[in-house]
Amino acid sequence: MVIHREGYKTIAALTAGLLLLNLIIYHLVGKSLFFYCILFISSLFYLIIFNFFREPARFFEVVDDNMIVAPADGTVVVIEEVMENDFFNEKRLQLSIFMSVFNVHINWIPIAGKILHSSHQRGRFAAAYLPKSSVENERSAVIIETKSGQKILLRQVAGALAKRIVTYFKEGQDCRINQQLGFIKFGSRVDLHLPLDTEILVKPYDKVYGNQTVIARLK
Repeated sequence: MVIHREGYKTIAALTAGLLLLNLIIYHLVGKSLFFYCILFISSLFYLIIFNFFREPARFFEVVDDNMIVAPADGTVVVIEEVMENDFFNEKRLQLSIFMSVFNVHINWIPIAGKILHSSHQRGRFAAAYLPKSSVENERSAVIIETKSGQKILLRQVAGALAKRIVTYFKEGQDCRINQQLGFIKFGSRVDLHLPLDTEILVKPYDKVYGNQTVIARLK
C-alpha cells in the first residue's frame, strides 16, 4: 500500500510513539494480559491511521470536457439549490460529498480549467455532515474556470476531527483531471457549487469515488 506524502510525518511520529509506549509497558509488566491488550489496541489504531493515508493509483480517461468527476471519495449528502454569497452572489447547485475516516482523503481536480481563486478561511470544527459546516467550519475555496468559460466553486471543509486542510493549487495555475487538488486530514467534506443548469448524475446517499465517478455534466 502506497502512503500519501501528507501522512509521512504522522506515520513516523505514530510509529515511534506506539513503539515507545509498548516497550515501556513491556518493561513494567512483562508478557502479561495487560501488555497484550495494549499491543492489540495500539496495533489496530496504527492500521486505521495507516489506512487513512493510503494513496490508491487512479486514472480517469476524459472523453467529454464538460464532465465533472467526483473530487473525493465518500457519500453524497447534499444536492440542492442554494444562494452562494461568498463569491458568485447568485443561486447555485450545491453537491456535497461527506468523507468518513475510512475513506481516502485525497481531493482531486473535478474538471480541467484554470484556477481563478484559491483561499483559506478559519472557522469551527463542527461535524462535517451538518449543512452549517459549509459556511461555519474551517475551509478552503477554489474557483475553476472551465475550458468553456463556466465557473465552478469547490470547497474543502474541515470536520470535527479534521485539523488541517491542504490545497496545492494557486491562482493562475492550469489544472486538469487526474491531478490532486489537496488533502484533508481526518473526517471532512467537499462542496461543489455548480451552474443551475448542470445535469446531476448522482443522487443523495450514493457512494462516489474521487477521480473515478462522473457526478455531473455541464451544459
